[in-house]
Amino acid sequence: MTPPSPAPLRAYVFLALSTSLVGSYVGLSKLLVAVFPVFVLAGLRFSTAAALMLPWLRAEPGVAPLDARTRGLLFLESFLGNFLFSICLLFGMRESSAAVAGVIMAGMPAAVALMSRLFLGERITPRMWLAVVCSVGGIAVVAAQRDGSAATTAQGAALLLGALLCEAAYVVIGKRLTASLSPKRISALMNLWGLVLVLPLALWQAASFDFGAPRPLDWGLSIFYAVAASIVSVWLWMLGLRHVPASRAGVFMVFLPISTALVGLCLGETMTAVQVLAYGLALAGVLLATRRQ
Repeated sequence: MTPPSPAPLRAYVFLALSTSLVGSYVGLSKLLVAVFPVFVLAGLRFSTAAALMLPWLRAEPGVAPLDARTRGLLFLESFLGNFLFSICLLFGMRESSAAVAGVIMAGMPAAVALMSRLFLGERITPRMWLAVVCSVGGIAVVAAQRDGSAATTAQGAALLLGALLCEAAYVVIGKRLTASLSPKRISALMNLWGLVLVLPLALWQAASFDFGAPRPLDWGLSIFYAVAASIVSVWLWMLGLRHVPASRAGVFMVFLPISTALVGLCLGETMTAVQVLAYGLALAGVLLATRRQ
């Protein structure tokens, strides 16, 4: 086995950084939702990012105008990956236990691999399937150890499955978009669509929200959240996805729960031996996916 060439290695780093960043600000988003209503926070996120990414909206010299197909894919990328995913996840979590939710979402690498085979025609080798199994198995074991006392309804499980499919579609559509658009422009246009979709709901909740209640620290954290969630993580993901097959990129989703666990350790939480072994199994899946024969 030989190490990957320098270009894919950079792409792997971008993918790992992107998903690690997402996992690290999951805890932050929970703190912010306690201060801001969900749609108000989403509106602040997309509007702040839109203002910061205005220069990214311009097309590079020599790039053809967006055709109808590309505009449609950009809308679907934002609608499924930003808007519908968040709704399915938030409302699905209300009717599911943490254990069931974690096990369902652990299937992300497998869902991405199947969609990339169906819609992109990517060839999935046996070694790649083994990488997917390791990733899914490792995260599922960790999720199964969570508190399962809360009841899970059929509707809650269906919503979480919908969130899983939305996020897998986000990866596959993103792979298509990186063939014709720069990562910066994809990030900016996706965020702009996200703002359009969430703005009516954000204005509805804003009408009854006291904007004087949040502390200056809360406003500062909301800006950091907007930059991390809508700009940096999306841009890094598209940078990596440009050079890596979608099925392989999906395996990097394991860094999301791993980074969340590491943040928890920094905050004083503990990790069991079973969890350490399970995360090791998930990382073994990443190594299998990124090494060449």
